[in-house]
Amino acid sequence: MKRFLNTLFVTTQKSYLHKEGETVVIKVGKEKKVRLPVINLQGIVCFGNVMISPFLMGYCNKKGVTITHLSENGRFLARVQGPVAGNVLLRKEQYRISDDPSRSAAVAKAIVFGKLSNSRTALQRVLRDHGEKVNAAAIERAVREMGQALDRLQNESDLEVIRGVEGETARQYFSVFNEMITIKNADFNFRERNRRPPLDRVNALLSFIYTLLYHDMRSAAESCGLDPAVGFLHRDRPGRMSLALDLMEEFRPFFADRLVLSLINLRQVHARGFSVARNGAVTMDDETRKTVLVAYQSRKQDVVYHPFVAKKMHIGILFQIQALLMARFIRGDIDGYPPYFWR
Repeated sequence: MKRFLNTLFVTTQKSYLHKEGETVVIKVGKEKKVRLPVINLQGIVCFGNVMISPFLMGYCNKKGVTITHLSENGRFLARVQGPVAGNVLLRKEQYRISDDPSRSAAVAKAIVFGKLSNSRTALQRVLRDHGEKVNAAAIERAVREMGQALDRLQNESDLEVIRGVEGETARQYFSVFNEMITIKNADFNFRERNRRPPLDRVNALLSFIYTLLYHDMRSAAESCGLDPAVGFLHRDRPGRMSLALDLMEEFRPFFADRLVLSLINLRQVHARGFSVARNGAVTMDDETRKTVLVAYQSRKQDVVYHPFVAKKMHIGILFQIQALLMARFIRGDIDGYPPYFWR
């Protein structure tokens, strides 16, 4: 049975999580707020001042449930997990491919091809559904440029050139991102992508949801026996889970970015739910964060069709399928890594 990557997000400050039988119980003060079977979980993510009993930690490690601690605003602090699963031969081959520029380039090209195709489809969807509300000429220009970039990628084998194409098309995509916000409101105006810290509300939403996706893709890679730190498009850097970032790329446009746009366009988030620090950093309050987390988990339950495996599945399962396909490619079971193409 495939795990659905259900994640328990705990945002209430001074919460205490402990084990009762085979369940996790969340208490705030003396009141029990939530009780869930541990077997239904893939991970527990704690924001800020959240405490966990050592007995629950040990039980989660035994059951393969990873516990992640983030700051209240979503910055990674620590991760607790049990023994790492995986075939050592699989990981050694992953390292060999990563160390070989030509083999890495082939994987990176597939990843970028998937990301660009999905970004282009996202823009085309906006033209189809909201053509009268947006600057259609600007979006059409970006669509054409992405099509040209896809053509250039077809015969490209240089890793640095492939990375350059990815960076260039990301700039093109974000240059028209504001056009996809159909409610024209100065409170949610996007001019450019910025992070560490995000300097506007849209970037705060993007960064937060990318953090959640990063967590899920790391878990998916580990569950398939892969080393999440060793990637192909993203190169080695201490503390960075490069393979998790690689696997994220094709999901950013149709999953993460569209979720941000839905939250804004459907008025599920409001300007009052954000605050600005002295250094310009924009953060969400607790209620807004909960709204985003609920929407994120709900979106993972959407059903999509996977053209490579020819099946319909929940997006939450799709995360694991892509990690599994990466593992199959590394083992030599299939000739190349097949990215997910959104239609």
